Amino acid sequence: MTKKPPFAPTGLKRVVFLVYPDHQPLDLVGPLQAFALANREGATPGYELIIAAGSRGRLEASVGPTLLIEHGLEALQNADTLIIPGGPGVQAALRDTNLVNAVRQAARSTRRVCTVCTGAFLLAESGALSGKKATTHWRNCADLASRFPDIDVLNDPIFVRDGAIWTSAGVTAGIDMALALVEEDYGQTIAARVARNLVVYLRRPGGQAQFSEPLALQQQSGPGDYGRLMELVEASLNRTWSIGELARTVGQSPRTFQRRFTEAFGHAPASAIERLRVSRARLMLETTMATPATVAARCGFRSQERMRRAFHRQLGVTPGWIREHFGKAP
Repeated sequence: MTKKPPFAPTGLKRVVFLVYPDHQPLDLVGPLQAFALANREGATPGYELIIAAGSRGRLEASVGPTLLIEHGLEALQNADTLIIPGGPGVQAALRDTNLVNAVRQAARSTRRVCTVCTGAFLLAESGALSGKKATTHWRNCADLASRFPDIDVLNDPIFVRDGAIWTSAGVTAGIDMALALVEEDYGQTIAARVARNLVVYLRRPGGQAQFSEPLALQQQSGPGDYGRLMELVEASLNRTWSIGELARTVGQSPRTFQRRFTEAFGHAPASAIERLRVSRARLMLETTMATPATVAARCGFRSQERMRRAFHRQLGVTPGWIREHFGKAP
């Protein structure tokens, strides 16, 4: 997994990662690894990977090893794709006029400009996000919207593309974005191989609620202790749970239960249970050799067809696609 693919032909796509003191290492190395794996998996002509900063030399990340930077801001001039990671040092980076000006200039000529997590603030400071849709880590969305009111900040997406500008949510979302960039350049087959190698989804279901469905539901609370109810349901998904039975379990009338549950979770009870079933079925398809019929039965779907439709609603893919791309090898 070198910076250049083996026996690389000319025409490499140069991906430049712009770092600064106290950047977040995973924002850098996650996408960097995705592009390196694309080279190994046969992307042609492939990627040349460059790490640049405001000045050459030693540079400290927010945690982990020190980087030795070989490229300055001149590397941005020939970039095909520019990626800006986030990190606690981004606020100081906003005050570096040379850095901001270099980003502004690159945004005018580079094919794609991308940010990970709070790297969106540096791109916003350059003016390149003005009038654009964008996202960042969910903790920082309100701050980004407040400081840059001309940006349409979206709170939930894993990543957002608006023309040549790509922004991604917190930390691991940079990998999701990198996979989408690889898919755009070299197709789904190469991107899926990279995703499988990284043991991640090619297209992660859901938004920035980056918990499993059982944990996300169980951690919420509301009238009637619905989190505990969801623990009970999750432990016996093969049962048929009626609204009446759920309501009796928490001591409420069916009508009151449906209304309060939906207020607490933002989902109707049937939808919440379906999410739990899909989450369990997805895990079984990825980690066991159980047949789809067995998975459907154990997770409470009345048939494989019902399971297929639920997967399509919740994940946008079929159970067969999950098994093919992430299933346990026979």
